[in-house]
Amino acid sequence: MTTYSDHPQHWARIQESGTVAGMRAMVWIRRRLGRLPFRLALGLVIAYYYISRALPRRASRRYLERIWPLHAGRPLRGAFLLGLRHFMAFGQSLMDKVDAWSGIPLDIRFTPEDRACLDQAIRSGRGGLMLVSHIGNLEICSAMSDTREDFHVTQLMHTRNARKFNQMLDRTTLRRGPEIIEVSEITPATAMRLAERINAGGFVVIAADRVPVSEDGRVCHLDFLGAPAPFPEGPFWLAALLRCPVYTLSCLREGESHYIEFRPFDDTTHLRRAERDTWREDAMQRYVEWLTDQCRRYPLQWFNFFPFWLTDDRHDG
Repeated sequence: MTTYSDHPQHWARIQESGTVAGMRAMVWIRRRLGRLPFRLALGLVIAYYYISRALPRRASRRYLERIWPLHAGRPLRGAFLLGLRHFMAFGQSLMDKVDAWSGIPLDIRFTPEDRACLDQAIRSGRGGLMLVSHIGNLEICSAMSDTREDFHVTQLMHTRNARKFNQMLDRTTLRRGPEIIEVSEITPATAMRLAERINAGGFVVIAADRVPVSEDGRVCHLDFLGAPAPFPEGPFWLAALLRCPVYTLSCLREGESHYIEFRPFDDTTHLRRAERDTWREDAMQRYVEWLTDQCRRYPLQWFNFFPFWLTDDRHDG
Protein backbone atom coordinates (compact mmCIF):
# COMPACT_ATOMS: atom_id res chain seq x y z
CA MET A 1 0.00 0.00 0.00
CA THR A 2 1.22 3.52 -0.83
CA THR A 3 -0.25 7.00 -0.89
CA TYR A 4 -0.56 9.32 -3.83
CA SER A 5 0.65 12.62 -2.47
CA ASP A 6 3.55 12.97 -4.94
CA HIS A 7 1.48 13.07 -8.13
CA PRO A 8 1.86 16.52 -9.79
CA GLN A 9 -1.45 16.45 -11.68
CA HIS A 10 -4.00 14.88 -9.35
CA TRP A 11 -7.23 14.64 -11.32
CA ALA A 12 -9.33 16.20 -8.56
CA ARG A 13 -7.26 19.42 -8.67
CA ILE A 14 -7.91 20.03 -12.36
CA GLN A 15 -10.91 22.25 -12.84
CA GLU A 16 -13.40 21.70 -15.63
CA SER A 17 -13.39 24.08 -18.57
CA GLY A 18 -16.24 25.95 -20.18
CA THR A 19 -19.20 27.88 -18.89
CA VAL A 20 -22.71 26.91 -17.95
CA ALA A 21 -23.99 29.29 -20.64
CA GLY A 22 -21.93 27.52 -23.30
CA MET A 23 -23.14 24.12 -22.18
CA ARG A 24 -26.74 25.28 -22.14
CA ALA A 25 -26.27 26.66 -25.66
CA MET A 26 -25.15 23.21 -26.81
CA VAL A 27 -28.19 21.65 -25.18
CA TRP A 28 -30.45 24.22 -26.91
CA ILE A 29 -28.90 23.36 -30.30
CA ARG A 30 -29.38 19.65 -29.68
CA ARG A 31 -33.03 20.03 -28.73
CA ARG A 32 -34.22 22.79 -31.05
CA LEU A 33 -32.09 22.41 -34.19
CA GLY A 34 -31.53 18.67 -34.20
CA ARG A 35 -28.71 16.20 -34.53
CA LEU A 36 -26.75 17.54 -37.52
CA PRO A 37 -26.37 21.16 -36.32
CA PHE A 38 -25.46 19.80 -32.91
CA ARG A 39 -22.75 17.56 -34.35
CA LEU A 40 -21.27 20.48 -36.29
CA ALA A 41 -21.22 22.73 -33.22
CA LEU A 42 -19.83 19.94 -31.07
CA GLY A 43 -17.05 19.35 -33.56
CA LEU A 44 -15.95 22.98 -33.37
CA VAL A 45 -16.03 23.03 -29.56
CA ILE A 46 -14.14 19.76 -29.18
CA ALA A 47 -11.55 20.73 -31.81
CA TYR A 48 -10.85 23.99 -29.95
CA TYR A 49 -10.58 22.16 -26.62
CA TYR A 50 -8.31 19.50 -28.11
CA ILE A 51 -5.91 22.03 -29.61
CA SER A 52 -5.85 24.39 -26.63
CA ARG A 53 -5.55 21.95 -23.71
CA ALA A 54 -2.13 20.29 -23.68
CA LEU A 55 -2.51 18.17 -20.52
CA PRO A 56 -5.58 16.15 -21.54
CA ARG A 57 -4.26 15.89 -25.11
CA ARG A 58 -0.99 14.37 -23.87
CA ALA A 59 -2.84 12.05 -21.48
CA SER A 60 -5.02 10.83 -24.34
CA ARG A 61 -1.96 10.20 -26.49
CA ARG A 62 -0.22 8.19 -23.74
CA TYR A 63 -3.30 6.03 -23.34
CA LEU A 64 -3.82 5.49 -27.07
CA GLU A 65 -0.16 4.54 -27.53
CA ARG A 66 -0.68 1.79 -24.96
CA ILE A 67 -4.10 0.50 -25.96
CA TRP A 68 -3.97 0.69 -29.74
CA PRO A 69 -1.60 -2.26 -30.32
CA LEU A 70 -3.85 -4.36 -28.08
CA HIS A 71 -6.97 -3.22 -29.93
CA ALA A 72 -5.77 -3.09 -33.53
CA GLY A 73 -2.77 -5.41 -33.49
CA ARG A 74 -0.42 -2.68 -34.71
CA PRO A 75 1.30 0.44 -33.32
CA LEU A 76 -0.58 3.72 -33.15
CA ARG A 77 -0.66 5.69 -36.40
CA GLY A 78 -2.26 9.04 -37.11
CA ALA A 79 -2.10 9.98 -33.44
CA PHE A 80 -3.42 13.52 -33.87
CA LEU A 81 -6.61 12.52 -35.69
CA LEU A 82 -7.21 9.51 -33.45
CA GLY A 83 -6.79 11.72 -30.40
CA LEU A 84 -9.36 14.11 -31.84
CA ARG A 85 -11.75 11.18 -32.32
CA HIS A 86 -11.14 10.28 -28.67
CA PHE A 87 -12.16 13.77 -27.60
CA MET A 88 -15.16 13.73 -29.93
CA ALA A 89 -16.34 10.50 -28.33
CA PHE A 90 -16.15 12.25 -24.96
CA GLY A 91 -18.16 15.22 -26.24
CA GLN A 92 -20.82 12.88 -27.57
CA SER A 93 -20.97 11.13 -24.20
CA LEU A 94 -21.74 14.44 -22.46
CA MET A 95 -24.73 15.02 -24.72
CA ASP A 96 -25.83 11.41 -24.27
CA LYS A 97 -25.93 12.16 -20.55
CA VAL A 98 -28.14 15.16 -21.14
CA ASP A 99 -30.41 13.11 -23.41
CA ALA A 100 -30.65 10.35 -20.83
CA TRP A 101 -31.83 12.74 -18.12
CA SER A 102 -34.04 14.78 -20.46
CA GLY A 103 -36.31 11.96 -21.51
CA ILE A 104 -34.98 11.85 -25.10
CA PRO A 105 -35.32 8.18 -26.13
CA LEU A 106 -32.03 6.31 -26.39
CA ASP A 107 -31.48 2.91 -27.94
CA ILE A 108 -30.45 0.94 -24.83
CA ARG A 109 -29.75 -2.74 -25.31
CA PHE A 110 -28.79 -5.80 -23.26
CA THR A 111 -27.57 -9.19 -24.22
CA PRO A 112 -29.96 -11.85 -22.86
CA GLU A 113 -27.29 -12.86 -20.32
CA ASP A 114 -26.78 -9.31 -19.00
CA ARG A 115 -30.51 -8.65 -18.73
CA ALA A 116 -31.06 -11.92 -16.91
CA CYS A 117 -28.20 -11.12 -14.50
CA LEU A 118 -29.57 -7.65 -13.72
CA ASP A 119 -33.12 -8.94 -13.27
CA GLN A 120 -31.90 -11.68 -10.97
CA ALA A 121 -29.85 -9.21 -8.90
CA ILE A 122 -32.86 -6.92 -8.50
CA ARG A 123 -35.32 -9.74 -7.73
CA SER A 124 -33.01 -11.24 -5.11
CA GLY A 125 -33.60 -8.20 -2.89
CA ARG A 126 -30.00 -8.37 -1.64
CA GLY A 127 -28.75 -5.23 -3.37
CA GLY A 128 -25.04 -4.94 -3.97
CA LEU A 129 -21.98 -2.88 -4.85
CA MET A 130 -21.41 -2.09 -8.54
CA LEU A 131 -17.83 -1.43 -9.62
CA VAL A 132 -17.64 0.89 -12.61
CA SER A 133 -14.93 2.79 -14.47
CA HIS A 134 -14.53 5.87 -16.64
CA ILE A 135 -15.23 3.87 -19.77
CA GLY A 136 -18.55 4.31 -21.53
CA ASN A 137 -21.45 6.27 -20.10
CA LEU A 138 -22.49 5.52 -16.55
CA GLU A 139 -25.20 8.20 -16.59
CA ILE A 140 -27.32 6.09 -18.94
CA CYS A 141 -27.19 3.22 -16.46
CA SER A 142 -28.19 5.61 -13.70
CA ALA A 143 -31.03 7.01 -15.77
CA MET A 144 -32.49 3.51 -15.93
CA SER A 145 -33.14 3.76 -12.21
CA ASP A 146 -35.70 6.44 -13.01
CA THR A 147 -37.63 4.03 -15.24
CA ARG A 148 -37.73 1.02 -12.87
CA GLU A 149 -39.30 1.36 -9.48
CA ASP A 150 -37.40 -1.70 -8.26
CA PHE A 151 -33.94 -0.40 -9.25
CA HIS A 152 -32.51 2.06 -6.71
CA VAL A 153 -29.02 3.48 -7.20
CA THR A 154 -26.72 5.50 -4.96
CA GLN A 155 -23.60 6.91 -6.63
CA LEU A 156 -20.33 7.62 -4.88
CA MET A 157 -18.49 10.21 -6.95
CA HIS A 158 -16.38 13.35 -6.88
CA THR A 159 -18.60 16.22 -8.01
CA ARG A 160 -16.70 19.35 -7.00
CA ASN A 161 -14.68 19.63 -10.20
CA ALA A 162 -17.78 19.10 -12.39
CA ARG A 163 -20.12 21.61 -10.77
CA LYS A 164 -20.75 23.52 -13.99
CA PHE A 165 -21.94 20.46 -15.85
CA ASN A 166 -24.01 19.28 -12.88
CA GLN A 167 -25.51 22.76 -12.56
CA MET A 168 -26.47 22.70 -16.22
CA LEU A 169 -28.08 19.27 -15.82
CA ASP A 170 -30.12 20.51 -12.86
CA ARG A 171 -31.39 23.50 -14.85
CA THR A 172 -32.13 21.81 -18.16
CA THR A 173 -33.20 18.23 -17.53
CA LEU A 174 -36.61 16.92 -16.66
CA ARG A 175 -35.88 13.94 -14.44
CA ARG A 176 -34.60 13.50 -10.96
CA GLY A 177 -31.07 12.20 -10.68
CA PRO A 178 -29.84 9.36 -8.51
CA GLU A 179 -28.71 9.91 -4.95
CA ILE A 180 -25.09 11.11 -5.05
CA ILE A 181 -22.66 10.98 -2.14
CA GLU A 182 -19.46 13.03 -2.44
CA VAL A 183 -16.56 10.57 -2.17
CA SER A 184 -14.33 13.01 -0.32
CA GLU A 185 -16.85 13.06 2.51
CA ILE A 186 -17.25 9.35 3.30
CA THR A 187 -17.34 8.74 7.02
CA PRO A 188 -18.28 5.74 9.19
CA ALA A 189 -21.78 7.20 9.24
CA THR A 190 -21.77 7.28 5.43
CA ALA A 191 -20.69 3.64 5.32
CA MET A 192 -23.62 2.78 7.57
CA ARG A 193 -25.97 4.60 5.19
CA LEU A 194 -24.59 2.59 2.29
CA ALA A 195 -25.08 -0.66 4.20
CA GLU A 196 -28.68 0.35 4.85
CA ARG A 197 -29.21 1.03 1.13
CA ILE A 198 -27.88 -2.39 0.21
CA ASN A 199 -29.78 -4.19 2.95
CA ALA A 200 -32.94 -2.59 1.55
CA GLY A 201 -32.18 -4.01 -1.89
CA GLY A 202 -30.46 -0.96 -3.37
CA PHE A 203 -27.22 -0.72 -5.32
CA VAL A 204 -24.17 1.41 -4.59
CA VAL A 205 -22.06 2.52 -7.57
CA ILE A 206 -18.38 3.40 -7.24
CA ALA A 207 -15.62 3.93 -9.81
CA ALA A 208 -12.45 1.94 -9.08
CA ASP A 209 -10.12 3.40 -11.71
CA ARG A 210 -9.19 6.76 -10.21
CA VAL A 211 -6.94 7.50 -7.28
CA PRO A 212 -8.55 8.87 -4.11
CA VAL A 213 -9.48 12.53 -3.86
CA SER A 214 -7.51 12.76 -0.62
CA GLU A 215 -3.76 12.93 -1.26
CA ASP A 216 -3.10 10.47 1.57
CA GLY A 217 -5.55 7.97 0.13
CA ARG A 218 -4.31 4.41 -0.22
CA VAL A 219 -3.47 3.03 -3.66
CA CYS A 220 -1.94 -0.09 -5.11
CA HIS A 221 0.35 0.03 -8.15
CA LEU A 222 -0.73 -2.60 -10.67
CA ASP A 223 0.34 -3.36 -14.20
CA PHE A 224 -2.17 -1.82 -16.61
CA LEU A 225 -1.53 -1.84 -20.35
CA GLY A 226 2.13 -2.61 -19.87
CA ALA A 227 3.17 -0.19 -17.12
CA PRO A 228 2.48 0.38 -13.42
CA ALA A 229 -0.49 2.58 -12.60
CA PRO A 230 -2.10 3.51 -9.27
CA PHE A 231 -5.52 2.09 -8.45
CA PRO A 232 -7.52 2.98 -5.32
CA GLU A 233 -7.90 0.41 -2.59
CA GLY A 234 -10.98 2.14 -1.16
CA PRO A 235 -13.67 0.56 -3.38
CA PHE A 236 -12.41 -2.92 -2.52
CA TRP A 237 -12.15 -2.24 1.21
CA LEU A 238 -15.71 -0.95 0.98
CA ALA A 239 -16.82 -4.13 -0.82
CA ALA A 240 -15.29 -6.22 1.96
CA LEU A 241 -16.88 -4.14 4.71
CA LEU A 242 -20.35 -4.09 3.17
CA ARG A 243 -20.41 -7.91 2.89
CA CYS A 244 -22.62 -8.06 -0.18
CA PRO A 245 -22.77 -9.18 -3.82
CA VAL A 246 -20.35 -7.27 -6.06
CA TYR A 247 -20.93 -6.61 -9.77
CA THR A 248 -19.27 -4.82 -12.67
CA LEU A 249 -21.32 -2.38 -14.72
CA SER A 250 -20.66 -0.50 -17.95
CA CYS A 251 -22.58 1.16 -20.78
CA LEU A 252 -20.77 1.12 -24.11
CA ARG A 253 -21.73 2.92 -27.31
CA GLU A 254 -21.92 1.07 -30.62
CA GLY A 255 -23.11 3.35 -33.41
CA GLU A 256 -26.35 4.89 -32.14
CA SER A 257 -26.99 2.13 -29.60
CA HIS A 258 -25.86 1.76 -25.99
CA TYR A 259 -25.11 -1.72 -24.69
CA ILE A 260 -25.26 -2.27 -20.95
CA GLU A 261 -23.01 -4.95 -19.49
CA PHE A 262 -23.91 -6.11 -15.99
CA ARG A 263 -21.84 -9.02 -14.71
CA PRO A 264 -21.30 -10.74 -11.35
CA PHE A 265 -17.84 -10.04 -9.94
CA ASP A 266 -17.81 -11.59 -6.47
CA ASP A 267 -19.74 -11.91 -3.21
CA THR A 268 -18.23 -10.81 0.10
CA THR A 269 -21.20 -11.86 2.24
CA HIS A 270 -19.23 -14.61 3.96
CA LEU A 271 -15.75 -13.08 3.64
CA ARG A 272 -13.87 -13.44 6.93
CA ARG A 273 -11.86 -10.59 8.40
CA ALA A 274 -8.62 -12.56 8.10
CA GLU A 275 -9.24 -13.03 4.37
CA ARG A 276 -9.81 -9.38 3.51
CA ASP A 277 -6.24 -8.48 2.52
CA THR A 278 -5.85 -11.49 0.26
CA TRP A 279 -9.28 -10.95 -1.26
CA ARG A 280 -8.60 -7.25 -1.92
CA GLU A 281 -5.33 -7.95 -3.72
CA ASP A 282 -6.95 -10.60 -5.90
CA ALA A 283 -10.06 -8.52 -6.56
CA MET A 284 -8.03 -5.48 -7.64
CA GLN A 285 -6.09 -7.59 -10.11
CA ARG A 286 -9.31 -9.03 -11.53
CA TYR A 287 -10.77 -5.53 -11.83
CA VAL A 288 -7.72 -4.36 -13.82
CA GLU A 289 -8.12 -7.36 -16.13
CA TRP A 290 -11.80 -6.44 -16.63
CA LEU A 291 -10.88 -2.81 -17.34
CA THR A 292 -8.20 -3.89 -19.80
CA ASP A 293 -10.73 -5.97 -21.72
CA GLN A 294 -13.19 -3.07 -21.78
CA CYS A 295 -10.55 -0.69 -23.15
CA ARG A 296 -9.38 -3.24 -25.70
CA ARG A 297 -12.88 -3.59 -27.13
CA TYR A 298 -13.85 0.10 -26.91
CA PRO A 299 -10.56 2.04 -26.87
CA LEU A 300 -12.03 5.48 -27.59
CA GLN A 301 -14.53 5.30 -24.73
CA TRP A 302 -12.16 5.43 -21.73
CA PHE A 303 -12.57 9.04 -20.64
CA ASN A 304 -9.71 9.54 -18.21
CA PHE A 305 -7.90 12.61 -19.55
CA PHE A 306 -5.29 12.88 -16.79
CA PRO A 307 -1.75 11.48 -16.38
CA PHE A 308 -2.52 7.93 -15.30
CA TRP A 309 0.68 5.88 -15.43
CA LEU A 310 3.62 6.54 -13.14
CA THR A 311 5.90 6.96 -16.17
CA ASP A 312 3.66 9.69 -17.62
CA ASP A 313 5.03 12.23 -15.13
CA ARG A 314 8.60 11.67 -16.27
CA HIS A 315 7.61 11.93 -19.94
CA ASP A 316 5.44 15.01 -19.57
CA GLY A 317 7.62 16.90 -17.16
